[in-house]
Amino acid sequence: MGCILKGGGGLYSRLAVGAVLLAAGSGSRMGHRPKSLLELGGVPLIRRQIIALSGAGVDELVVVLGHHAQRIEQAVQEFPVTIVHNPQPDAGQVSSLRLGLQALSSKLDAVLVALADQPLIHAQDITDLIGAYKKRPAPAQVVQPTVDGQPGNPVMFSAAVREQILNGDVRIGCRQWQAAHPDEVQHWATTNQRYRIDVDTPEDIEALAQRTGHQLRWPADLARSA
Repeated sequence: MGCILKGGGGLYSRLAVGAVLLAAGSGSRMGHRPKSLLELGGVPLIRRQIIALSGAGVDELVVVLGHHAQRIEQAVQEFPVTIVHNPQPDAGQVSSLRLGLQALSSKLDAVLVALADQPLIHAQDITDLIGAYKKRPAPAQVVQPTVDGQPGNPVMFSAAVREQILNGDVRIGCRQWQAAHPDEVQHWATTNQRYRIDVDTPEDIEALAQRTGHQLRWPADLARSA
């Protein structure tokens, strides 16, 4: 096993980790522009996520696209990832998650589900989550970061949970599984605010800049006046 990009670090012996990166949304609250192509330091968020996942030693990565698929695919085409297209992205995030889980190989021990619109997540954050998963208490099968009592992302769960989701009702995803199995969920308390930061609206972009100094910008072909 190795990381998805040559030269990545943080390999995990005896634990094969796959990841599903969700990027199928329409970006309706961003003027129907793909949030994953917002740039931080000139790098699209979706590329930053792929680099972070690879740097943490993830063995496989599936990127699920829907709206704006052709445009987003151009930004990730050189990475050794599996691209899956959701033909009905408006069916909701669960439909994209299930397609991503189906595309991963059966040899994995655990799965990590990440969102493409979290601008500050980096490799150490993924590494810390994997470490928390490896140290989870029995009978936990899901580990979700919790910041100030609020749930964060990414989320990590066992291969058994993956199979239960895929073999269950099509409306069941990770969140619904957690609600049905609260005793098997570890809410991993952390002070790392990066797990809670995502961007859904122009106001979120402005708030991020004010709070952290990090300015997100649209690539030239997607830039618009307010």
